[in-house]
Amino acid sequence: MNPSERLRVVVTGATGNVGTSVMRALEREPRVGSILGLARRRPRLTLTKAEWAEVDLSLEGDTARLARYVADADAVVHLAWRFQPIRDPLTTWRTNVLGALRVFDAVAAARVPVLVHASSVGAYSPGPAGGAPVSEAWPTHGWPGAAYTREKAYLERVLDTFERDHPQTRVVRMRPAFQFKEESASGQRRIFAGRWFPGQLIRPDLLPLLPGLPGLRLQLLHTDDAADGYVRAVLRDVRGAFNLAADPVLDGELLARFFDARPVTVPAPAARAALTAAWRMRLAPASPDLLDAVLRLPVMTTARARQELGWEPARTSLEALEAFLRGVRAGGGDATAPLAGGRFG
Repeated sequence: MNPSERLRVVVTGATGNVGTSVMRALEREPRVGSILGLARRRPRLTLTKAEWAEVDLSLEGDTARLARYVADADAVVHLAWRFQPIRDPLTTWRTNVLGALRVFDAVAAARVPVLVHASSVGAYSPGPAGGAPVSEAWPTHGWPGAAYTREKAYLERVLDTFERDHPQTRVVRMRPAFQFKEESASGQRRIFAGRWFPGQLIRPDLLPLLPGLPGLRLQLLHTDDAADGYVRAVLRDVRGAFNLAADPVLDGELLARFFDARPVTVPAPAARAALTAAWRMRLAPASPDLLDAVLRLPVMTTARARQELGWEPARTSLEALEAFLRGVRAGGGDATAPLAGGRFG
């Protein structure tokens, strides 16, 4: 890319939690001249530099349309992902894996100079004994029991081959922690807690006791801070993987202080049994296999992103969590179908 030229960037999954933040971050960047947001459903979101197009990456029939859309791109940011329906892994595979392959093929055919792919902390193999933080060199074989981690790890292997076969494309893999913001709260509530879970019940005064799992350590990140990392990856001459996460790392004790609640240790087998029962009765939209994966996630270092991207999160992990909880209680949302606001439904 010529630094003096204004860039055209194509974003897949542009209407989701990360996509809306990336679109707005690109809108603010003076080196970006135009943005094309691709999604299954056209949003009501209006941005000065942005156009929108409807593409369903799970459909082979949309492959030709996708190829036309990326043909004149200076960079493609691939964010599209379906988390649900977890009970139907074939459906998520068609979008998350086969859809990604269609994007990668289109990028290769058009010789797009830059591909930035949304990987995840979930792509990593279980962390080391003792919980030492891992760099981007840690193996990315995921956790085989959960569809999400299997799919993220599979695409890491696909990109290994892509980089070998298409050296003309600069490939960047972003591996963020869990990403939250106020505007995505209703959509994420529907994904993880179900459509009819009343968000206004998530209040500190209603949580005198906070169940905690031994050894659980979570990293969070405000979605807007993640989006800043994506834009920097588009603009800077970097390759490879970058971990993104904010401090502090959250454990049971810190979360209990945050909620002003008394921590109560719940053994992992008991928590899994309870979630399994709720899953089988269709009371929980998140599977026990996903819990298994979360309990094995490593803690990531973010030194490379800070040094090579010049990236620094503007908000702490606790501020990201507070933004999410504020949005859940208020029914926060955005002008896209995945992020539609509401306390119920």
